[in-house]
Amino acid sequence: MRSIDIKQTIYTNNMGLFQIIAVAICVMISLIDGFDVLTIAFVAPSLAEQWHIMPEQLGLLFSAGLAGMIIGALFIAPLADKLGRRFIILSCLTILTVGMFLSGLSSNHIELIITRIFTGIGMGAILPGINTVVAEYSSNRYRALAISIMAVGYTVGTVVGGVISIYLIKYLGWQYVFFFGSAFSFLMLPIAWFNIPESLDFLLTKEANGKSLAKLNYVLKKLHIPLCQEFPSAVTTNQKTSLKLLFTPRMFRATVLLCISNFMLMCSLYFLMNWTPKIFVDLGYSKDLSIMGSLVMNISGIAGGLALGWFSRQYSVQKITALLTLIGFIAVVAFGFSSNILPILFVIIGLIGFTVLGAMAGLYATAPAVFPPEVRATGTGIVLGLARFGATLGPYIAGLLIAVELPRGYYFLILALPLLVSSSCVFAIRPYRNN
Repeated sequence: MRSIDIKQTIYTNNMGLFQIIAVAICVMISLIDGFDVLTIAFVAPSLAEQWHIMPEQLGLLFSAGLAGMIIGALFIAPLADKLGRRFIILSCLTILTVGMFLSGLSSNHIELIITRIFTGIGMGAILPGINTVVAEYSSNRYRALAISIMAVGYTVGTVVGGVISIYLIKYLGWQYVFFFGSAFSFLMLPIAWFNIPESLDFLLTKEANGKSLAKLNYVLKKLHIPLCQEFPSAVTTNQKTSLKLLFTPRMFRATVLLCISNFMLMCSLYFLMNWTPKIFVDLGYSKDLSIMGSLVMNISGIAGGLALGWFSRQYSVQKITALLTLIGFIAVVAFGFSSNILPILFVIIGLIGFTVLGAMAGLYATAPAVFPPEVRATGTGIVLGLARFGATLGPYIAGLLIAVELPRGYYFLILALPLLVSSSCVFAIRPYRNN
């Protein structure tokens, strides 16, 4: 059986239990990722009060984990095309476990910045891996929906984190938000060890040998596909050739557009995700209500991601994503200039979550369609790594603008503008084709 026949069998058949479990585990890992990214936002009001942190210092704290994510996505994630997606996923889960535990032990903002950078390395490298596994083990009909659910898992993690954080901070202290995340990640390690399969495309593009054939047949048995007597014919691509492929005329335009669209969306999104609790506190609301504001945004984001996944079965993912991003721009500007009336703020922040987080799910679903299999983890890692620059920049710029006391409407407008650029770029992206 040829490699293309194996993949076509998976892509055209209904998804079996083995594939559903693999996707579900990736969703759970994405949940951990979402929980960890926003722990710093949930504990920020407590840190500002306890350590007397200024807005610009708080902006650095928000950006520290995201800076680590850049390192992880650009330098660790591409190793998945050489060492395997499974190895990178398990290694990153270990980094998350250790990093979150050390974050809880921090005694000042410098120590916390260091531990957040370390944790961010694991976060940045794990997402391209699970994104690739979900894409490769999903059928054509349900791929966009499966990736959207994985992205929703990220948002569910922020919601769960927000609810749990309210009680942990109130009764135990902010440190236990990190300790809880570390424990959750630690418990996921054995589950992932026994249930996360190796990427099928990675197995099929490896150099043929007895060990590779045994690993491939193990996966084929789980998929109820006839076993191979000899290693299937496949085109092997080394890391250097893979990188060159990204910059061929055929791929360059799509790669650049995907990088820009992700960069711009993440710039606005992470400003909103990190600063929302603090902004509500500055508007005069309690810490509990500030976290509730973040929860409203993220719960709406779950609905947005699921809606995108559902409609993408019939309509273009890129066009739906572009529309959501455009509406998100309008909603962000509206929040900045709205009256300080809690129900109005909650309605607008809900619309922001539905559109912007829904658009994030759309970009995650776009990446596997843009890159060919032999460079999928490398390409996705580069795109998400560059996107983390935007994610790092957004919260930091917000800190600077707030520090100089720029009115809320104006800094919201400035940090909403990247959504317009993202909308234009994602609309122009075209998927990769083999012919």
